[in-house]
Amino acid sequence: MRRTPVNKTPYEKVLAALDALHAEDPRRTEAGGEVQPLELWHAGRMSGWLDALDEAPDELVRLAVRGQHLQRWQVPRGDYPEGRVGYLTWRRDQGKRAGETTAALMREAGYAEEDAERVAAMIRKQGLGRDEGTQAVEDCACLVFLEHYFGDFSRQVDHDHLIRIVQKTWKKMSPRAHALALKLPMSDEARRLVEEALAA
Repeated sequence: MRRTPVNKTPYEKVLAALDALHAEDPRRTEAGGEVQPLELWHAGRMSGWLDALDEAPDELVRLAVRGQHLQRWQVPRGDYPEGRVGYLTWRRDQGKRAGETTAALMREAGYAEEDAERVAAMIRKQGLGRDEGTQAVEDCACLVFLEHYFGDFSRQVDHDHLIRIVQKTWKKMSPRAHALALKLPMSDEARRLVEEALAA
């Protein structure tokens, strides 16, 4: 007996489309013995942290978290000037591009314009500290950074600059994200840096 195909929901369609774009990343990483596109792995870690932060996040927040790093590999940081202004401009442009692409996928899947724009705004980090969805996106991004990138990053940046980065990152996180971050496994050196930054 042939089974009738189950139609995907708009959410499932967008999630699949996002992951298909993530999978185009030519960069690779190995996790759990499996090699996969770096951006697809990163998106998975973002979603994993959202589940730790919120027992029942709504689907718009889930899509914003999943699309936050979308196609970032297409516009490398090196294409922008060095320094803080160049970094902030690159990050703003990346958020705008990712938000626009995710919103377009949502419209195509049947979402209302209001929902598509809401997700784009979360990806652009609008309303940080006031909007719960935007805060969730930021919390997930900070937790992925602390869990997977901070150790290597700490060896590339001078001490005082690194302390300021940790302090700024911490200020953007919610109390729930703080609690999860403090439970992360870290090297002794990385933990000392975090403790010094928080003590200051």
